[in-house]
Amino acid sequence: MKLSITEVAALFSANYSDPRMITGVEFDSRKIKPGNLFVPLAGARDGHEFIDQAIENGAIATFWSQDEAAPSTITSIKVTDVLAAFQTLATYYREKTAPKVVAITGSNGKTTTKDMTESVLSQRFKTYKTQGNYNNEIGLPYTLLHMPSTTEVIVLEMGMDQAGDLTLLSTIAKPDIAAITMIGEAHIENLGSRANIAAGKMEITAALALDGALIVPYNEPLLRPLTEKLSQKVYTFGIGEGEISAQISEETRDYTRFLVEEQLYEIPVLGSYNVTNALIAIEIGRLLGVAPEQIQHGLATFELTKQRTEWLKAYNGADLLSDVYNANPTAMSLVLDSFGKLPVPGKKIAVLADMLELGPDELAMHAAMSSHLAGYDELYLYGRRMEALAALIPETYPELTYHVFKESEKEALMTALKQRITPTDSILFKGSNGMGLAEIVTFLQNN
Repeated sequence: MKLSITEVAALFSANYSDPRMITGVEFDSRKIKPGNLFVPLAGARDGHEFIDQAIENGAIATFWSQDEAAPSTITSIKVTDVLAAFQTLATYYREKTAPKVVAITGSNGKTTTKDMTESVLSQRFKTYKTQGNYNNEIGLPYTLLHMPSTTEVIVLEMGMDQAGDLTLLSTIAKPDIAAITMIGEAHIENLGSRANIAAGKMEITAALALDGALIVPYNEPLLRPLTEKLSQKVYTFGIGEGEISAQISEETRDYTRFLVEEQLYEIPVLGSYNVTNALIAIEIGRLLGVAPEQIQHGLATFELTKQRTEWLKAYNGADLLSDVYNANPTAMSLVLDSFGKLPVPGKKIAVLADMLELGPDELAMHAAMSSHLAGYDELYLYGRRMEALAALIPETYPELTYHVFKESEKEALMTALKQRITPTDSILFKGSNGMGLAEIVTFLQNN
């Protein structure tokens, strides 16, 4: 980062003559390093309470919104709202650094698409991307302010919980290229309908460059009337459809191969749903002038963020497919279908936990997963909502062995899995992050 205290203060009409350079920005006082700007955000506790620790760790400046003065040992920049100031500074730094900005949202696949896109673009450009899931009103400005000053392209993941979220994030980041991976049911409890979710996702274009581009799924009718209103170029993608179209040629547990305009690509993950994510990365690479062979290499070597379709080993050698960061009906059905088709040496087992934030139709959405259980030998259902799926299994899959566990019975679920799985089994784990399946996966790895 190359910003002086004087320069930052001027953004907030403060006339300081302090040429010292700020070396970084942190809102966690424990992470402060010498030369940093401290951003005292309000959380469970007010960040202003930690100013002494920030100073002790080397902060030289801070935003300050309290009436009482900051300690005299640090330069304080008076602001009305610390979060808004943080966001304003991020926009300023984005404009000063002037990278190309790629923004990615969607109900599922945001992080994987971000990882693929960054890997493709890094073959030609100095790139930076959202770390982990820093994709909200705090995480996105934090990401912008942590990109190196030499960054040529930044790939930003943008999340949303409710209407207006993406308008704010788009306005902060001002993307040159935006992409929507899919419209699912995530956060439908807050938004009310898939149509409202589609409208919310389209907010990513709120500050899209006038000469920019939007990439959307071809088979999403809810987006078509919304994209027709845009002056920017719109590109569509899909399996066997859209302007950038793929034909899957081979799908295994470790990789998927597919053709785009007779060009063969390989990604080191399973699933047609990951092919559609790769199509976004391919189109973004093309728009920014990345050579075809560089795109191929970037996709073949990209690394997934943890807990996204991650193959692991159980204590006894059984294969574990951990996809436990989050879940909605569309995402769960896609991974169930892909895993269900894989050839495996032993039993094919699914451990499915409740999907959260689905609103009044949540039980019907869980029950609908019964259409995606072909090919499975055994099923473990965890949580009260999954009982709606369990009720359909005896009639729909009379030969399928299944077990149901209440949310209070996590220990019993772990014990049952440990006792029953064999070294040749393959087990899929899928559920919302709040259900804690990651803990069960870790248990099976280590016990």
